[in-house]
Order: sequence, then structure tokens, then C-alpha cells
Amino acid sequence: MIRIRRYAACLVAMLAAAAASALAAPAAFATIAPPAPPGPTGPVTGAITKHPPAVHTVVVGGMPGWQIALIAAGAAVLAAALAVVVDRLLSSRRASAARLGQRPARLRSDTAA
Repeated sequence: MIRIRRYAACLVAMLAAAAASALAAPAAFATIAPPAPPGPTGPVTGAITKHPPAVHTVVVGGMPGWQIALIAAGAAVLAAALAVVVDRLLSSRRASAARLGQRPARLRSDTAA
């Protein structure tokens, strides 16, 4: 029963991701439509250009791509190291909990020293 719930949860997560990407795709590919040429609907007001004007990106501030990639890589390494530390702590606690039932003979009160 638990496996079925896990599979269902994974399926729902994948479907949600697909739906989110399908909803975001039209906005990502949106462009400004060029003005219609003069025709039977009447003249177009304003200048008609064959080529859209060149767009120059002005960079005032922000982070370069290599810095963003470096931060992401550092976060991934930190998360991996933290996962290893937590796993080792949990495994040592499990091992010590398993040994609690087996006390050494020198600590038992029923043996003579």
C-alpha cells in the first residue's frame, strides 16, 4: 500500500511539473508582433521598418553567469557533505542503540570483581 502511494505521489509530481512547464511555455516564447502593412484595413500610423531596431542590453549591476554557477556548485557540494555527515551520525546512533542490550561484563552487577 505504501509503494502505491509513493508511485502515485511521484506521478502527481511529474504531472504537476509538466503542467507548470506547459503553462509557462507560451509566456517564454512571447514576442511583439510587427505592425501590419497598409492594406484594405487602412493605413498604419507610425513608421514601418523592415527590420526591428537593435536592442542593446545595458548591464548596470547583477552577477555574471560564472558567479552564479560557482555558487550553485558550492551549494551542491555543501549539501552533499551535510548529507554524508547526517548519514554517518544516524548510522552510528543505530549501531550504538543495537549495542545497548549487550553491556560489558565489567559493568554488570551480578559478576564479582
